[in-house]
Amino acid sequence: MPRATNSPASRKRRKRVLLRAKGFRGFRSKLYRYAKDAVYKARQYEYRDRKKRKGQFRRLWIQRISAAVRNEGMTYSRFIEGLKAANIELDRKVLADIAVHDLESFNGIVAQAKAALDNKAA
Repeated sequence: MPRATNSPASRKRRKRVLLRAKGFRGFRSKLYRYAKDAVYKARQYEYRDRKKRKGQFRRLWIQRISAAVRNEGMTYSRFIEGLKAANIELDRKVLADIAVHDLESFNGIVAQAKAALDNKAA
């Protein structure tokens, strides 16, 4: 009995891997054996870095907020504490956007946070 290799499916699978490895350097894009490992590793990095990107954006937002708040003579941590005391529930993404595009309204939010901190201390 002849040996069945399932050739069309195997070829399709290998072609799919080589297409994903397109753009890799050297034999990692040409030879299935090495392309398979490279694609596997690339997909791990892809998954991990989707998660990391969220943290990177959060750090960027915090830097932007901190820079804008320091112009008003306040630190970032005291500002966040003041927001909580004033019951202002804006996330860091929105606060950073306001700080970059609409500085006057951001300064109003900072003033509210300062007032809430003063009331909390008294």
